[in-house]
Amino acid sequence: MTRKKTNICILGIGSNIDAEKNIVKTMEILSSKLTVLQTTSLMRTKPIGMKDEPDFLNGAVKIATGLKKAELNKLLKSIEDRLGRDRSKPKFSSRCIDLDIVVWNDEVVDKDYYTRDFLQKLVDELIP
Repeated sequence: MTRKKTNICILGIGSNIDAEKNIVKTMEILSSKLTVLQTTSLMRTKPIGMKDEPDFLNGAVKIATGLKKAELNKLLKSIEDRLGRDRSKPKFSSRCIDLDIVVWNDEVVDKDYYTRDFLQKLVDELIP
């Protein structure tokens, strides 16, 4: 019998539409589908690449999963869709929820990590 490898990942979470409500709902869904190991505090940030948009609420969550990276990414996109993410809008527009794999088994896989201080700070909360 082959045993599934457990992957340890850090997910970035962000919202600037009903942020508190959408982040709580996202965490409920994530907890029902994955093993949540640790969560960060939430941080308010200015929108990047857009003007006259509400601030974002950002956080990160450390999870364990038997899913492969592509499978996890598909799950995250389905959660975004379930919560009403509108993919027809411009890239940097407001969003109800944004979920990204930032760290996959100790490897940074999201290039935004290197340019966004808040993302580095959130990851640092989860990796001492």
